[in-house]
Amino acid sequence: MNKLLLLILTLSILTTCSQKTDPIAEIFQDYQGENPGAAVAIIQDGEIVYHQSFGMAELETEKSVQSNTNFRLASVTKQFTATAILLLEERGLIDLNWTLDKVFEGFPEYGQNIQIHHLLNHTSGIWDYEDFVPDSALANPVMDQGVLEIIQNTDQTYFPAGEQFRYSNTAYALLALMVEKYSGLDFPEFLEENIFKPLDMNATVAHIKNQNTVTERAYGYSKENDQWIRKDQSSTSAVLGDGGIYSNVLDLFKWDQALYNGTIMPKSTIEKTFSNGKLHDGSLIDYGLAWHIKAYQREKVVYHTGSSTSFRNIFYRIPSKQLSIIILTNRNDPEEERMIDIAEKVLRKFQERER
Repeated sequence: MNKLLLLILTLSILTTCSQKTDPIAEIFQDYQGENPGAAVAIIQDGEIVYHQSFGMAELETEKSVQSNTNFRLASVTKQFTATAILLLEERGLIDLNWTLDKVFEGFPEYGQNIQIHHLLNHTSGIWDYEDFVPDSALANPVMDQGVLEIIQNTDQTYFPAGEQFRYSNTAYALLALMVEKYSGLDFPEFLEENIFKPLDMNATVAHIKNQNTVTERAYGYSKENDQWIRKDQSSTSAVLGDGGIYSNVLDLFKWDQALYNGTIMPKSTIEKTFSNGKLHDGSLIDYGLAWHIKAYQREKVVYHTGSSTSFRNIFYRIPSKQLSIIILTNRNDPEEERMIDIAEKVLRKFQERER
C-alpha cells in the first residue's frame, strides 16, 4: 500500500476514535459538529503521534474536515517565501544586503536604506499596504505587483530601517516579487519546483484564482449575529508572498521534517531562520526569518501564526524536543495571538497524556 495512503488511513482511524474521551479534543469542542472546523496534528521524533479533524470544511455541502483538507495558511506562508529568498541567496542570485532601490526601479528614495534582510525580519519600517486597500476592493483584489505600486506612491516609513521591529505584510509581497525577478519563474512555480515537489507536498499550492486549484479545500466562515457566514476571501487575499499558500497537516508534516534534515536548505541556513534578529543598536528582537521566537518551559520555541479572512492557524515547534503542533482552522476567531494559547493548551494536554 502506498505510504501516503496508509498514513491517511491511519489518521482517519484516529479521527473516528471517541473525541469525548480525548482531552485534546475537548479544547476544540466549539469546532465540532456543523461548525467550521480544525485539523490538529502533533509531531514528535519524526512521526505524527496525534491527529484529529473537527467540524466542517464546507458548511453548504456538509463536507467535513479530514487530514488532507487544505486550509489557507495566511501568514504561515511567510516561512516559504523566506525559504525561496534564502535559496536564491545560496545560488548567488540575491544578496541580502541589496537595497530596495537596487531591486525595484523607481522605488522611493527611502528604499536606499532598506535592505532585503530588513524585509525578512520586519525591521524595514515600510508601511503596511493593507492600510491602503478598502474592503470594497474585493471585485478587483490587489496582488503582489499591486502592493509594489501602492508602496511606490508613499514617501516615508514608520521608522528608519533597522531601528525597530514592526510586522509588515508589504515586506513579504515585495520578497515574492524578488523571487520572480531573480529566478525567472512565477512565484507559485518556484515554490512548486524548489520546495513542494522535492518534498512531495503534492497538495500544497500558492493559489491564484483561475490559474491553479486547491484540492480538498476548506472555505472560510465568519460569525455574524450568531450565524456562520461564508467569507472566504478579502480584498487582500490574492497577495501571495504574505499569505497565499494552501496546505494541510500531512504536507506540513513533510515540511516540518525537512527543517530537521536539511532536505531543502542546509541546516546552518535553517538555524539562521530560527535566530533572533538584531537592531542597529545591538538589541535582539523576538523574530528570526519568518519565525517568531519565544520560550516555553525554558525551551526555545519557533512558531508562526496565520490570520486571514476567516482562517486562524499556528505552526508551533520546539526543535530541541523534535516536537511540533500544527493547528489549521477555517473561521474568524479567536484573535490571532490567542492561537499561541491554544497551541500551548494542546501541548500541556499532550504532555499530561504522555506521563
